Amino acid sequence: MQTPARPLASAALTALVLPFLALGALDAAPPRALPEGQLPADKRLAPPKDLNGYFPFKPPADAAAWPARAERIRQQLRVAVGLFPEPGKTPLNAVVHGAIDGGDFTVERVALETLPGFYLTASLYRPKGQSAPGPGVLCPHGHWNNGRFYDAGEAAVKAQIEAGAEAEVETGRNPIQARCVHLARLGCTVLQTDMLGYADNTQISYELAHRFAEQRPGMNGAEPGTWGLFSPAAESHLQSVMMLQTWNSVRSIDFLQSLPGVDPARIAVTGASGGGTQTFVISALDPRVTVSMPAVMVSTAMQGGCTCENCSLMRTDEGNVAFAALFAPKPLGLTTADDWTKEMATKGFPELKQLYSLLGAPDKVMLHDRTEFGHNYNLPSRQAMYRWFNTHLSLGHPEPDQERPHRRLTEADLTVWGEAHPEPQGGPDFEKKLLAGLTADIAAKVAADPELARTGWRTILDADLARAGAPAWTLVHKNDRGDHLEMVGLIDNTTYGEQVPALFLYPKADWNRRAVIWLSPEGKAGLYGPDGAPRPEVAKLLADGCAVCGLDLLYQGESLKDGKPLLAAPKVDNPREAAAYTLGYNKPLFVQRLHDVLTAVRMIQEDGHGAEKIDLVGLAGAGHWAAAANFAAGSALDRVAVALDGFRFVAVGGIRDPDLLPGAARYGDAPALLELAERAPWSVDEKGLPDWLQP
Repeated sequence: MQTPARPLASAALTALVLPFLALGALDAAPPRALPEGQLPADKRLAPPKDLNGYFPFKPPADAAAWPARAERIRQQLRVAVGLFPEPGKTPLNAVVHGAIDGGDFTVERVALETLPGFYLTASLYRPKGQSAPGPGVLCPHGHWNNGRFYDAGEAAVKAQIEAGAEAEVETGRNPIQARCVHLARLGCTVLQTDMLGYADNTQISYELAHRFAEQRPGMNGAEPGTWGLFSPAAESHLQSVMMLQTWNSVRSIDFLQSLPGVDPARIAVTGASGGGTQTFVISALDPRVTVSMPAVMVSTAMQGGCTCENCSLMRTDEGNVAFAALFAPKPLGLTTADDWTKEMATKGFPELKQLYSLLGAPDKVMLHDRTEFGHNYNLPSRQAMYRWFNTHLSLGHPEPDQERPHRRLTEADLTVWGEAHPEPQGGPDFEKKLLAGLTADIAAKVAADPELARTGWRTILDADLARAGAPAWTLVHKNDRGDHLEMVGLIDNTTYGEQVPALFLYPKADWNRRAVIWLSPEGKAGLYGPDGAPRPEVAKLLADGCAVCGLDLLYQGESLKDGKPLLAAPKVDNPREAAAYTLGYNKPLFVQRLHDVLTAVRMIQEDGHGAEKIDLVGLAGAGHWAAAANFAAGSALDRVAVALDGFRFVAVGGIRDPDLLPGAARYGDAPALLELAERAPWSVDEKGLPDWLQP
C-alpha cells in the first residue's frame, strides 16, 4: 500500500521560509543562495594546511577508548605509506661480505634484495665474544650528507666539543657510525641502512628521492611500466619513496631476526631527523619493534620537509605525535633540539605522558630535552639512548653511556659494491619496472580478497554517514515555476564548519516522498537544460512526484570565486611538484566533495521534511562521485544510477586534477566502487538509463 504523499515543506518550515518567499520568472542562470560575489561560510575555502602547520595530539579520555582509535590511526598510516596490503616477501638473497675487525666488534657490508631487483645496502655491526643472542637494532641515518659515509670534518667537531655536544674528534666526525659501534659494544647487532639515494643505495637517485621538484612528462603514463614515482598513477597506487623506505625497514627487521646472534623478541629502532621519521613509522606499523627512539623529529610543529618523509593521506587527521603514540605502552624515547622540536616539552610530550599513564606505563616514555643544541644526534642524545636501551633491552651494563674511541671507518671501508659485487642497474627504466612489479603484486592480492579492497576504499574515502556531521537546512529563496517549486538554500554542516549551497525542485502535485540527489559537473546548475528549464530527466522525476536536489559541491557553482570551472585543485605554497605536500595534509578534493554528498543525504534523512526514499544520480562527468557516494552511504540510498563513462582514477590529467584520489587504482579503480558496494547501482554505461529516468 502506497503511503499518502505529503508536501516537502511542513507547516513549521513554511512559517520559517515565508519571509524569504520570492516568486518570479525563470532566469537562465540557476538561483543563488548567496549574494553575487559572496562565498559560502566554509572553512575548506581557506588556504590548505601544510607541513608547517600545528599538529596537536589529544589523548583519549580513558584507556578503553584508545585501542579502537589507535587502530584507526594505524590503518590510515598503513594505507598512506602503501603497505595495505604489503607486497609479497620474496627471498632477501642477502650478501654479507668484507668483515672488518674492530677489536670488540665487527663491521660487514650488506646488500638485501627487498623487492625483486631492488636492493637495500647497509653496514652490519656485530658484537664479538657474546655467548647468548642479544638485541637487534635498526639504525636509519637521516639527512646527513652521504649517510653512512658522513664526515662532519675535524673543525666542525672541535666546535661541537667546545659546546659540549661531542667528546672525541674521530667519533664525532661520524655520529651515525658512533652509535652503531657503541651499541655493538653493548651487545647489540646493529643494521645501519642507507636511505634511497644515499651512499650505496643509488638505484633511485638522491635527487629523485629527496629533492624531487618537477613532474616528469615521460614518467606520467597510465599503463603499468609507463609511470614513475610522484606521477598521478603512482599516487593512485600509493607508490612513494616513503613506501619504499618503510618496506626496506620491514625487510631489515626480517633480516635482523634471521641472524643467529639476534634475539628476535628484542628489536629496537633509532634514528634522527629523517631517520627519526623512519623510526616512528616502522615502530607504529611493525609489532616486532619492542623499543623505539626517534630523535629530533616528533613534534607538533614541522612534520618533515623532505619528499621521503611525506606521502599522500598520511597526516590529514593526525600528526607525528599521534604516530609516535601508536607505540604505547612499549618503551618510547624522544629527543629535542633547537629546531622544530623545541616546544615538545610543553606541546606533545605531556599528552604522550598522559596516554602512557592511562595505559599504566608512565615510566615507558621519556623525553631528553636539550634545546641548547641545534638539530643533532650528538653525544648527550646518544647517551640518553644508550641508557634507555640498556634498561628496556635488558643489556645489563652498569655504565652504558660511556662511549670509547674507535677508528672511524671511511667510505672505502664500508662501501658495498665493487668488482666482486657489481652495483645493480637503476635509473628511470628500472624505476618504471619496479613500480610495475609492485602494481601487479598488489593487484593480485586485492582481486583475491574483496574485503581487503573494501577496507582500502573505506580508508582512502574516509567518509561515511556515521561521520557526516550534523547538517542543518536554511531556505533562502522559494520560487513558483508553475508545475514545481524551486527552493534554494544552504546546508550548514555545523560539525565541520562547512556550507553547501543546494537547490530543491519540488513537484506541486503530490510528492511521493522520494528525494533524488542529482550530481553534475556544473553543480546545481546541472538540473537545468540550455533553455533554463529542468533537463528532460529531471522533468521526468518531477512529473513522477519526486523532489530533486542539486548541490554545489566544494569548488562548484557558488563556492567558486570567479564562477569558472575548477581545472586544478588548490595546493600548498611549496615549489616542489609532489602531491604529498598538499594531499599529505589535506583531504583530496574528491573526498571533500563526497563528504558534501553525504552531508546532503544526512540532511534529507534528518531534517523532518518526511522523505522516505533517497535516490542518487550521477551521469556523464559525475558518475564517479555517485559511485563513491553509493559505496559510502550503504543502505541509506534506494535507487542509484551511475554513468562512469570510461572514467578511471589512474588516468587523471595531473597531480592537481580535482579528481586525483590517492589509492583509488590500488583498490580496483572506479569499477570496483560499483562491484564492492553494499547495493549495486544501476550502471548506465551497461544498461542505458533506468525506466525511472527516461523522459
